[in-house]
Amino acid sequence: MDYFSYARDELFCEDVRVADIAAAHGTPVYVYSRQTFLDHLDRVRSAFSELNTLVCYSIKSCHNLNILRILEEHGASFDVVSVGELRRALEVDADPSQIVFAGVGKTDEEIGFAIDAGIGWFNVESEQELERVNHIAGKLNRTAGCALRVNPDVDPKTHRYTTTGKKETKFGVDLERARRVFAEFGNRSGVDLRGIHIHIGSPVNTVDPYVRSTQKAVALIELLRGDGHTIDTLNIGGGFGAHYTGDEAPPAKSYADAVAPILHGTGLRLILEPGRSIAANAGILVGRTIFTKAGGDKRFLITDAAMTELLRPALYDAYHFAWPVKPPSGFAPAHRSADLKPAGSVLVDVVGPVCESGDFLAKDRWLPPMERGDLLAVFSAGAYAAVMASRYNSRPLAAEVLVEGDRFRLIRRRETYDDMVRHERV
Repeated sequence: MDYFSYARDELFCEDVRVADIAAAHGTPVYVYSRQTFLDHLDRVRSAFSELNTLVCYSIKSCHNLNILRILEEHGASFDVVSVGELRRALEVDADPSQIVFAGVGKTDEEIGFAIDAGIGWFNVESEQELERVNHIAGKLNRTAGCALRVNPDVDPKTHRYTTTGKKETKFGVDLERARRVFAEFGNRSGVDLRGIHIHIGSPVNTVDPYVRSTQKAVALIELLRGDGHTIDTLNIGGGFGAHYTGDEAPPAKSYADAVAPILHGTGLRLILEPGRSIAANAGILVGRTIFTKAGGDKRFLITDAAMTELLRPALYDAYHFAWPVKPPSGFAPAHRSADLKPAGSVLVDVVGPVCESGDFLAKDRWLPPMERGDLLAVFSAGAYAAVMASRYNSRPLAAEVLVEGDRFRLIRRRETYDDMVRHERV
């Protein structure tokens, strides 16, 4: 559980009682572990240390400025997909020349802002985008560093909504078109097209898709070099897995050991864009039980945490381990497992108060008996939770709290009603 663990029949984040955080800042609340973020970042950097590697943390996975600042101070750069995310990176004093700007629909305003900021690379996803980058860079008398996003047509066997490396996708260009794109744009004055970018999807819990996609990318690079193009960078994206159901994700070293032999001798700089593998298990969502009820053969645990705080179950049918913050004696789990079913547990659906049948956090889950007022922790909520939160049903955005050893601090205050409607008072 990284730095989330049960001791004396209650949940701790590092050395802080999670119940104390809920008492101080209310629920629902996101709770993050600083040390877990740093440990996961260090594992990725260490695993790929034998290569010339730049780790660009994917801001879209968890974008709180306080967390970004910590990661930047410990050597991470950033992968951004909007000007909003780029501004977050710049606000924490990230080196713009080490920032990668991805995204399939960059506007002219975003492209101009990024060029003016001096970012290192655009991950360019189409011929039309290259035209716009070249045009805008020319108007600014600049040259923009670019990597062409190429779909290696490798199926990572993940959810269809998060598979991005197949040929039939809105992202990137297919392998067959890549050489034509370089032939057309390789000598434009406004773009310095020196890299290849691939990203096959997320989460990917096996190393073989990375092996096959990297092999295809290196083969393409050799062809492009043979055509006279200078290619010095390969960005293999992110998508490394995280532990949701148990210990299903390979360690970072397994990915590195599989990819590194393919890159030896190529002279390529490697860029990684990990997000989920650093952030997911560094955070939990804590909600409080409002009611328990029966509905036919079903039992429901209704909490104040909902799809507005964690959309992944409703959107992807994603599994998140959930357990009481203070379970009855004897029910504290030694580890996360989708198969956990202790004697005396009750089969329930964990749902929120939002007016949608799809508002659930866990279905058909064996949990210890819980009562009104009990706290529930939903694990692996550090990535794609707070960043995907909404105000649906006019629910204010939840607070975020960072734990550092035996201390905790508020890093985003709970939104108020006035915050929600301020922009509407025109």
